[in-house]
Amino acid sequence: MKAGIVSRTALAAALVLWLGVWAAGQQQGGGTGGGTGGATGGGAAPAPTPTPTPTPTPSPTKPTTPTIPMPGQQQQPTFQDFQRPIYLSGRVMMEDGTAPPEPVVLLLVCNGRPRPQGYTDSKGRFSVALGQNQQVFADASMDSSDMRSIMNPGPARGISERDLVGCEFRAELPGFQSDVVQLAGRRVLDNPEIGVIVLRRMANVQGFTFSLTTANAPKEARKAYEKALSLKKKQKAAEAEVHLRKAVEIYPKFAAAWFELGNALDAQKKKEEARAAYEKSIEADSKFIGPHLSLLQMALDSRDWEQIAARSETVLKLNPIGYPQVWFLHSAANYNLGRRDVAEKSAREALRLDPDHKNPRLLSLMGYILADKGDYAGALDHMKGYLSFAPNASDAETVKKQIAELERIVASKPSAQRAPDQQQQ
Repeated sequence: MKAGIVSRTALAAALVLWLGVWAAGQQQGGGTGGGTGGATGGGAAPAPTPTPTPTPTPSPTKPTTPTIPMPGQQQQPTFQDFQRPIYLSGRVMMEDGTAPPEPVVLLLVCNGRPRPQGYTDSKGRFSVALGQNQQVFADASMDSSDMRSIMNPGPARGISERDLVGCEFRAELPGFQSDVVQLAGRRVLDNPEIGVIVLRRMANVQGFTFSLTTANAPKEARKAYEKALSLKKKQKAAEAEVHLRKAVEIYPKFAAAWFELGNALDAQKKKEEARAAYEKSIEADSKFIGPHLSLLQMALDSRDWEQIAARSETVLKLNPIGYPQVWFLHSAANYNLGRRDVAEKSAREALRLDPDHKNPRLLSLMGYILADKGDYAGALDHMKGYLSFAPNASDAETVKKQIAELERIVASKPSAQRAPDQQQQ
């Protein structure tokens, strides 16, 4: 499988398409779910305690057997099937007992698929209605279809008790591990208070999704910053810019404000001014990941593979475990630059961090890499895997042709078996 089968141009186009909403997915600014609930104490969140309700004395009745509907007959919905708001409230805190320095997103994870539901307030408290997430931004760990649906949500909806089977609730902050609250068996009338969710820092993570300089900002600078975040939610970028410039003028080391200023400028198509603001944010706090991700997005927009490789490598040094899609970018960039060994190593790490294949294009990319190595059997496995997870992908027809060619090569060449040095996924 040589250059005639593998198209780096097609890969580049697919890469940019897949990450079309990358920058928006990095921004966790401003909460929508600041609540009134607030638990005391620490540790893992306790199991939900049902609210007692009076139980009437039943009348004697004959036992009944479930009715199995005939073909074409609709099963009557039960109380557990009705969609309605199911409320959860509590508090998120760091391992040392303090509130998170920035709003933290709350996730409903059902059968491995995360759906943001709201954010903590400035004290770490939250109150959310499951299934009603109209204003919540997507997390970077999601695929593009999830991100687009959350960035452009439909009408408000609830969730049924039956839907909660296989679901859990947790906080999400890259580089930190969250306590988990299991939701199976939870009822609409249960006490919404679920206690404290603790975030514990993972090993080998140096970078943060928040800036430590925020805590040192003077009151007036913070006030201007918070006003700007409020305007940002209303998509008033120009007005937010005014308050953010005031914040960084008062406190030049306000990394989070510089970052948001870059976002406001970028929203107004002031690309070079935005780039300068992101650089100022990094200058104020080099371990703040947000501006690094935004500069990576700018490199993607220009399809500058050298910059994509360099920017993604910086992010991975700060947080090697929180961003499997950055490993994907690092691999794709190095593949397009002809650095096959680096590309393979990064692709394998991306696959290790994405066991549920939320980004099926990783399998496609690994297929290209293995084909270039002459491991046609391995390439065939990964190409087939890609289509199994993304049967309706935009490049599905092209991949099917590549699979047919790989099958022909593998069938005709006994030596075209899996390379001895291929590692297991």
